[in-house]
Amino acid sequence: MAEIEFREAIRDALAEELERDERVVVFGEDVAAAGGVFVTTPGLFEKFGPERVFDTPISELALAGAAFGSAVCGLRPVIEIMFGDFLPLVMDSLVNQASKYFYISNEQASVPLVVRSAVGAGGRFGAIHSQSPVTWFQAVPGLKLVAPSTPSDAKALLKGAIRDDNPVLFLEHKRLYSLKEEVIGHGSEVIGLGSAAVRREGSDVTLVSVMKGVHDCLAAAELLASDGIDAEVIDLRTLRPLDRGAIAESLSKTNRLAAVEEGPRTGGWAGEVLAVAAEESLDDVDDLWRITTPEHPIPYSPTLEDAFLPGAEAIAASVRARLGVAAGRS
Repeated sequence: MAEIEFREAIRDALAEELERDERVVVFGEDVAAAGGVFVTTPGLFEKFGPERVFDTPISELALAGAAFGSAVCGLRPVIEIMFGDFLPLVMDSLVNQASKYFYISNEQASVPLVVRSAVGAGGRFGAIHSQSPVTWFQAVPGLKLVAPSTPSDAKALLKGAIRDDNPVLFLEHKRLYSLKEEVIGHGSEVIGLGSAAVRREGSDVTLVSVMKGVHDCLAAAELLASDGIDAEVIDLRTLRPLDRGAIAESLSKTNRLAAVEEGPRTGGWAGEVLAVAAEESLDDVDDLWRITTPEHPIPYSPTLEDAFLPGAEAIAASVRARLGVAAGRS
């Protein structure tokens, strides 16, 4: 089995889709000659040339407008917004144009564009370069949101996003770029958007998350196992569309669910997960709750940033408290 790094999975997905479909183009700030600030696009410029992979001026607004225009005219653009914190600059193109064009064209024209962006805290980037801006876009019909947690899923979901006829926001957690995973075969799988994955089977409580939060939940599940608590871990993979069936199916086994979000409680996607859980499985639910970050900007101080994030210890402690179990019970 070959081992692949998360950033390599992103690059390979882009290379394979550029090879497969001549309509695919990749552009953004430093994605061509430099290979990307997070080293996710090296070699693409050299292989596919400046008409398929090219650098742009430092203008996220211009990037998004060019992506929308080229998608409407028949291309399948993939653009990179270097940090997710800069996504407000593309709001108009994504929210008021790309996501609504299929509807206002009377379903005559699709907008197959992908916006890739690095998100997430824990890397000491400070308050303006560490956010996970999922909920800024959560309430936009017509826009899909993807948030992978593993290299193999990153590759398969990115390929699925590029082939999707809808605009897609593809979020890559900065602290996962160096994550490695063994991939069986040549890793050419394509995952359609909207299906969750069970990362760990369990019977006592369901932990739901995305991106790095999935790994924190898995680590928390191991801690809880030593206390006699059997946690199931669900990786949503996409936040819009949301896999309601996977949430309901897990709750039918555990009757308890905690949504773990790297983001503030107010207006977060975790609240949507709890709403879905209540709507789908209200008669089977003993407890639903959220584990989120505090309601303030992300600290730069390493000590404060670590305490700010809902890591494995905090998740396990929250589950113990809700279940009334003391640590080290077993």
